[in-house]
Amino acid sequence: MRIDIITVLPELLESPFAASIMKRAQTKGHLQIEVHNLRDFSDDKHRNVDDYQYGGGAGMVMSVGPISKAIDSLCAKYRYDEIIYMTPDGDTLAQPLCNQLSLAQNLLILCGHYKGVDQRIRDLYVTKEISIGSYVLSGGELAAAILVDAVVRLIPGVLNDETSALTDSFQDGLLAPPVYTRPPEFKGLKVPEVLLSGNPKDVAAWREAQALERTQLRRPDLLSE
Repeated sequence: MRIDIITVLPELLESPFAASIMKRAQTKGHLQIEVHNLRDFSDDKHRNVDDYQYGGGAGMVMSVGPISKAIDSLCAKYRYDEIIYMTPDGDTLAQPLCNQLSLAQNLLILCGHYKGVDQRIRDLYVTKEISIGSYVLSGGELAAAILVDAVVRLIPGVLNDETSALTDSFQDGLLAPPVYTRPPEFKGLKVPEVLLSGNPKDVAAWREAQALERTQLRRPDLLSE
């Protein structure tokens, strides 16, 4: 998978992709990430990429010119399955969407900033708008990092054990059950006997029951979907 990210703050994205699973995915050749500084596409001598908004009001708006130039430049080289804009008013990121995007070959992500981008960019270029929650960040960079992490870990070969992602929370519409490791007893709390039984069917039944119970208690909304 190739992911291109357009941002005014590329330095914010250096660390998330330079360690752990994201780094291994790139090393193994499963992922190629390129971060593009929007200011490189500005025709302004000061490399400005924003302007005052029509109609007045506080806050600047990301200009159409540099963004259009950046997207056109990339689209001339690659065919994107989706051009994604990270925005609070987009579709809320959820596991089914991550599963869908993990099947893509090329993704282009535009990170918003200031008061957002000129609406005409959204109308002309963007094919999918995504939010990571009902709150506002200083920019879309951290949201883009979350999206990339959630999607890339689903690509076959990225995780050491590919079945791990299949048992994560939300994959089957439920939260994951409790998990335990050694020692079998800690400060008076014991690992459930069924997990020590060595009986795969009993373990699977216990995990399914625990997942359902946890979901009913903590996220009953998932059961109504």
